[in-house]
Amino acid sequence: MRVNELLVEGYGRLPDLVRAAVEGLSPEQLRWAPAPGANTVGWLVWHLTRVQDDHIAERINGAEQLWVTGDWAPRFGLRQDQHDTGYGHTAAQVQAVQPESADVLIEYFEAVSARTIAWLEKLTEEDLDQIVDERWDPPVTLGVRLVSVLDDDAQHVGQAAYVRGLIP
Repeated sequence: MRVNELLVEGYGRLPDLVRAAVEGLSPEQLRWAPAPGANTVGWLVWHLTRVQDDHIAERINGAEQLWVTGDWAPRFGLRQDQHDTGYGHTAAQVQAVQPESADVLIEYFEAVSARTIAWLEKLTEEDLDQIVDERWDPPVTLGVRLVSVLDDDAQHVGQAAYVRGLIP
């Protein structure tokens, strides 16, 4: 198995997990928090999708984010800010993410995922050594960033599934 095939396998598991976390939930359930200030299912899935869209599109392969080129922001009750991925959100900002439906979460994630996987299929092992972020010591390679995004997405989709199980 080539390394890009391994990455495709890992990233390819996420769409089913996202669907399982949100399918059938109402907009109110997507916005329900298990405690004051806690993350909602809607915010968790929006955030993991925004991180993948931001990191894979713009910062790695030079494309524009789907968040920026599409009509996604109004469908989440948000403005179109390419820099807003959810990092550092306050409780009020978490609550401001109001997806119109579970379908919009699934559609946005699947659009981002399809683009990511198509790009991953073309990667070579040599590509993975490319430095993509020099703000860290040591600088971050493409391979490390791809594993980081996959890890972040997997953790957040697991959190979303857990919160879903707590919804009354």
